[in-house]
Amino acid sequence: MSKALSKAKGFKKSKSGTYLSIGTTAFGAISVIKQAKKARLEHDTLKLVDAAVSAAAIVTGLAILYRELKRLGDDDVLLG
Repeated sequence: MSKALSKAKGFKKSKSGTYLSIGTTAFGAISVIKQAKKARLEHDTLKLVDAAVSAAAIVTGLAILYRELKRLGDDDVLLG
């Protein structure tokens, strides 16, 4: 495995990487909100259900990332 790839994998599991993931996931919520508003205006139930499922996936993803961030914080306390 190359040094750059190893560094990238380490970043993903770092606090900074987790914050970046939270930000990009939250940014995806904007798209889902727009999708839901459009579906409501068009009275499109299927698109509304799709938006609801996407929103649930975003909430779940944010919860997982929050848990990871909390775990990283706990590890820092143990190391210090």
